[in-house]
Amino acid sequence: MTLADQFPPFGLRIHCGDLELVPITDDVIPGLVELALDGIHAPDAMPFYVPWSTAPREELGRNMAQFYWQGRATFSPAAWSLHLAVRHTGELVGCQDVSTRDFAVTRTAETGSWLASKHQSRGIGTRMRQTILAFAFDELGATEMTSGAFTDNPASLAVSRKVGYRPNGVERRQRRPGELAQVQRLIVGPDDFRRGEPITVTGIEAFRLFIGLDQSDR
Repeated sequence: MTLADQFPPFGLRIHCGDLELVPITDDVIPGLVELALDGIHAPDAMPFYVPWSTAPREELGRNMAQFYWQGRATFSPAAWSLHLAVRHTGELVGCQDVSTRDFAVTRTAETGSWLASKHQSRGIGTRMRQTILAFAFDELGATEMTSGAFTDNPASLAVSRKVGYRPNGVERRQRRPGELAQVQRLIVGPDDFRRGEPITVTGIEAFRLFIGLDQSDR
């Protein structure tokens, strides 16, 4: 018996050419912490809804580990977040997430990601997004996917446009304590989605059952 038998997300592997998305098991967390400590964005910028990346260095790793552990502990068909580490040509480069509630009914989920600074501006971020969207539409039967980015984050918004997202309203958020910022909400459906390379997935049948889908739901 393996951990994947008890927690099927651990059995998922998504490949797209030289890109691989794998579950964030405990042995992967230290590598992600090192990437985050090495830098994700400029010191004066904040691309995340929760400013987790600016935690003191001595706290960041603990915070990240607890975040991934909490995601596993609260995972259920009613509400789940799938956190995947991204490897490019075998090297760890960042993280790609997809989160949802009542997916079996809504067929809607939200994507989020981060990519270490030293791996940015190489097209990897676009391919990460194409890979997770292909997974959601083709393997899980999603009918729409959402995302969002602060309006002063042109790089993220450009990636979203490139893969087919369209504007879906603007919302106001507190970004850092006392700081108001606007989020451009985004949405994409399978007909708008601009695909990249084909993907291959292992471990999908057990994962589908785990989130409450059966074979006829594709």
